Amino acid sequence: MKKSNIIMGVTFLIAIGMIAKAFILNEDVKVFLLIFFAVGTGLGLLRLFVNSSIKKMKGKGWKSKVLFFGVLLGLGLPFQSWFRNNVLLSIDSAYLMSSIIIMVVGVLFMTTCFGYISNKINTKSVTE
Repeated sequence: MKKSNIIMGVTFLIAIGMIAKAFILNEDVKVFLLIFFAVGTGLGLLRLFVNSSIKKMKGKGWKSKVLFFGVLLGLGLPFQSWFRNNVLLSIDSAYLMSSIIIMVVGVLFMTTCFGYISNKINTKSVTE
């Protein structure tokens, strides 16, 4: 079994376990866990998009590379600053650690899940 499949399974079980525990015990953090898992999966998809865009930059002119990274940093840095200052620093400290953990789990899960799906599609198209 591949490492990516193991990571995908473990992160999925961690996410389901944390969310199920919060709902079963009726903890107040359950809404934050759902939101931060969604944010984490979105960040995982954004990471995959940016990585594939960077790979496509080979052979492009330096102006298009500068424009791409300028737009990337122009959009990414203000969003990161807003997220850190208005979301993470204003959240109750009792919810902060579990929210960050579920966000990282969401990033890892989406990255490995998308890789698994793309490998299955590529394998299927090669065999046909």
